[in-house]
Amino acid sequence: MTRSFTRLAWTAATFTYFLIILGAIVRITGSGMGCGEHWPLCNGRLLPPLDLPTLIEYGHRLAAAAVSVLVVALAAYAWWLRRDAASGMRDASNGPIALYRPLPPSTALYRPGVAAYIALALLTLQVGLGAVTVKLSLPPWTVILHLGTAMLLLATLLVTARGNRVARPSRAGLGALALGFVTVLFGALVASLGAASACLGFPLCNGQLIPAGNYLQHLHWTHRLLAYTLFGYVVWWAALTKKRGAWYVVALVTAQVAVAAAMVLLALPPPLQAAHVAVGAAVWAALVVAAL
Repeated sequence: MTRSFTRLAWTAATFTYFLIILGAIVRITGSGMGCGEHWPLCNGRLLPPLDLPTLIEYGHRLAAAAVSVLVVALAAYAWWLRRDAASGMRDASNGPIALYRPLPPSTALYRPGVAAYIALALLTLQVGLGAVTVKLSLPPWTVILHLGTAMLLLATLLVTARGNRVARPSRAGLGALALGFVTVLFGALVASLGAASACLGFPLCNGQLIPAGNYLQHLHWTHRLLAYTLFGYVVWWAALTKKRGAWYVVALVTAQVAVAAAMVLLALPPPLQAAHVAVGAAVWAALVVAAL
């Protein structure tokens, strides 16, 4: 039973990761209103005419539906396993004979944590944010909350999949998680406000250490400074802990900085924008696994 539960949790986490990338493709291609202001229907239909923007947005919604089914199934499975475990423990305490009866470790003694229930709560919030985002025609604050909730959902599913191998994170690990999450949110803010092209050149912003332009340049530069800080922090963290997982994070952050540099220097080609989100989500997932 535990293996089935773990496989289901990893499947849900994988689908959530690809859903985040697909959400970025929706934004990059300008397909966020591909289904109009209708929700949960698309342009008022269950099966709308599939021009390209509608196809992209509708595909995103179908992927979100698949994630919803997986997360609901995971929470239901966790409840069933906990109930079965409690029942097995009660049977074991009924008498001397039952007390020494071996219980299947994969069922009666397995107690999945509350992470699966937290994932269900985050999913409910995410669905609501998705509806609000569409109804309000994609205001930046809902886009940022939508991505932030998706990242928290991914983290919770990874914790669920790790099961008994999850440990209390150190202060350094918590620092890496907090810095990574803030960097992700600032990246979403940069993208949603159209500030991705505000800073030209790399690694400086328009050749300046402190940009003298408008607030979009300052916003973009703050995101870059957070990314540079994250790189330095995870290198220190990996050297401190000497854990393989932390060095994987260093490699992913290095790749993310390289993708960001290429994206800026090549005038923001859409494939590199999508790659930036994909590697960024991978950095976040690796941070969660390594820190825990």
